[in-house]
Amino acid sequence: MKNMAMTKIKLTTPVTDAVLEKLRIGQKVLLNGVLYTGRDAAHKKLVELLDKGQELPVDLKGQIIYYVGPSPAKPGQIIGSAGPTTSGRMDLYAPKLIALGLKGMVGKGKRSPEVIKAIKQYKAVYFAAVGGAAALISKCIKKCEVVAYPELGPEAIHRLEVEDFPVIVVNDTLGGDLYEEGTKIYATR
Repeated sequence: MKNMAMTKIKLTTPVTDAVLEKLRIGQKVLLNGVLYTGRDAAHKKLVELLDKGQELPVDLKGQIIYYVGPSPAKPGQIIGSAGPTTSGRMDLYAPKLIALGLKGMVGKGKRSPEVIKAIKQYKAVYFAAVGGAAALISKCIKKCEVVAYPELGPEAIHRLEVEDFPVIVVNDTLGGDLYEEGTKIYATR
């Protein structure tokens, strides 16, 4: 972690293995382009479709899912509050989506060993967004539309267009884990 670049890296979706392989834990990244939203209810529906051999309502290859259930937009706003939700609730489903080509996830909190194994095996990345900054994060969202499962309300899958959406690399393609490294550093002090 001592050699981490302090500059922010700009990434535009969809992302490739070559781009993600350069990222390391602790790096600050500004995401641009499209993010899809999805929480546990949407993830369950996606995996059920895969289990039945059916196509997904969105193509996740090279894409990033943001674990968020945005609040309704107030008049004149694109989206309401849009802070990250706890990622662990998607851990049961994430490895299948990563194997399918999902390249990134944004949320908060640690991931299971199974998710970290899939991240490493399929060259994906897990990013953390800052919890408690939902109103500020929502300002990076320039467009929002529901693209699947409208019956789920805020847990529907939204297509977000984002500009300089701030995240930090928590799990990289090499299996690095910022939470583990941070804990080790804290314990030595």
